[in-house]
Amino acid sequence: MVKILFLVLSFLFSASEIKADVLADTVEKLKPAIVAVGTFMPKRAPRAVFRGTGFAIADGSLVATNAHVIPEHLATENMEKIAVFIKRNGKDTMYLTTVVTIDKEHDIAVLKLTEGRLFPLVLDMDSNVREGDLFAFTGFPIGMVLGLYPATHTGIVSAITPVAIPMINARQLNAKVMKRLRHPYKVYQMDAIAYPGNSGSPLFHPVTGKVVGIINSVFVKESKETILSRPSGISYAIPVKYLEKILSNYKSSL
Repeated sequence: MVKILFLVLSFLFSASEIKADVLADTVEKLKPAIVAVGTFMPKRAPRAVFRGTGFAIADGSLVATNAHVIPEHLATENMEKIAVFIKRNGKDTMYLTTVVTIDKEHDIAVLKLTEGRLFPLVLDMDSNVREGDLFAFTGFPIGMVLGLYPATHTGIVSAITPVAIPMINARQLNAKVMKRLRHPYKVYQMDAIAYPGNSGSPLFHPVTGKVVGIINSVFVKESKETILSRPSGISYAIPVKYLEKILSNYKSSL
């Protein structure tokens, strides 16, 4: 009996070790596609400001992120531009970008590098995401604080839920929330800790590395000031089908 128990425990340990190795290999392959998204201004201190995360797609010249990561106004008079940042060959590297398209309803934006290309990720349009499935996401959880060293988190899809959560009282209602309540679409609720800097991070399969969603928001249980010290552990991701749709529209317009 003791021998059988030992064999079972050994098998379970080996299985978990294999899974960890597989995820480690996947993360290593994906990291060259993960970028910090922000703005660059030559005479500002600091010149670079991170606002979120993004990842390369298509032929490597396009970057997907959240719409709310992109500033609505740029200080063009001071040459402020949207840029992505990545560590390549041990050096911090910047790529200037232009905005290709923004889908505010689904909180998705696509940028185009003005020059150069990155390693692109594959969008998984055939995945049947189910509650309980395990996924991972990689991004920059606290922006510039940790530098250009993307971090990976894992969690299960705890629920597939409407994007708009009913408000407790009328004071929490606004035009944006009202629109979502009238026309809700489903998002993935993740049992994983994410932070504001994770906005735009790819949610991917730990084995294949294919992207199934984009991290777009974090449930804050207290206040924005306490989100770092007391994270709720609940995050949301937009299904990748909405990114694929705006990509198809972009390609058809070329």
